[in-house]
Amino acid sequence: MSPEPPLILGELPSLPKLYVNAAAMAARRRVLGSHAANMLPKGSHEVRGIRADVENLTAYQHLIGETASDVLPAGFIHALAFPVAMSVLNRDDFPLPLLGMIHLKNRVEQLRPVQFSEALDIQCWAEDMRGHRAGTQLDVVAEVRSSGDGKLLWRGVSNYLAKGVFLPGVDKAATAGVPTEFTAPLPTAVWQLGVDTGRLYAAVSGDFNPIHLSVLSAKALGLPRSIAHGMYLASRALADVGSVKSEAFCWDVTFEAPVFLPARVALEISTAQSSSGAWQRSDYVAWNPRSGRRHFSGSVATL
Repeated sequence: MSPEPPLILGELPSLPKLYVNAAAMAARRRVLGSHAANMLPKGSHEVRGIRADVENLTAYQHLIGETASDVLPAGFIHALAFPVAMSVLNRDDFPLPLLGMIHLKNRVEQLRPVQFSEALDIQCWAEDMRGHRAGTQLDVVAEVRSSGDGKLLWRGVSNYLAKGVFLPGVDKAATAGVPTEFTAPLPTAVWQLGVDTGRLYAAVSGDFNPIHLSVLSAKALGLPRSIAHGMYLASRALADVGSVKSEAFCWDVTFEAPVFLPARVALEISTAQSSSGAWQRSDYVAWNPRSGRRHFSGSVATL
């Protein structure tokens, strides 16, 4: 939990409004030729008493391939917390631009099943801003607690990169070593992703970042085509993992290369468990079956 008192928000922030404000802020910074600060703002943002919308939950489960259930998928909880996290990155005193931020990694700990009927408190903050060979990175922490007893139910740490932004006083990280060679295994599944995948996920997650919506909006931000949401891909892999998701589990994903839409994505899942059955772990990797380029990888393990 953030050590500073939270800023209590009256409702979940609107992601479209946050993106519009981020675009306006980027334009102001281009005119001024500088960033507002080179330190992360202190404190956190929090919303209280949030409940999932049943129709939205059902649509999410159908799109991702999760079994219909009253339990909120871990990726759905991420989407529920995402507007609060983005509101932190959208502050006037935030030193890095929200638009163009690249999602590098994500780590989630789900401590028990969360029912759709539960009231939730969501608190988010940014921490550990540091150099990267391609810019500046930081972690955005989201904690979801029960409104009833305050117990922690879900915790996510998202690692983001502001590519090409080097702040004074933030040391540039050393150049990474040569990437390990990847030999594509026999896939467990092959996904066919249509050009509308980004729009479909935006409709259930609320994340209408222009890079995901159309060729035109993606080109306006320097991409040749729209790309799939990283958390759509990771959440779909989590759904395919299946039974390893116990009452409590840890979920990791590292994003390596974007998935330009439309696309075919190959996925391989390997699972191991202890002889006593006390723990299970599934590792997964996804790649482009034509080029062999790896898109993302990760693991799911019982806690």
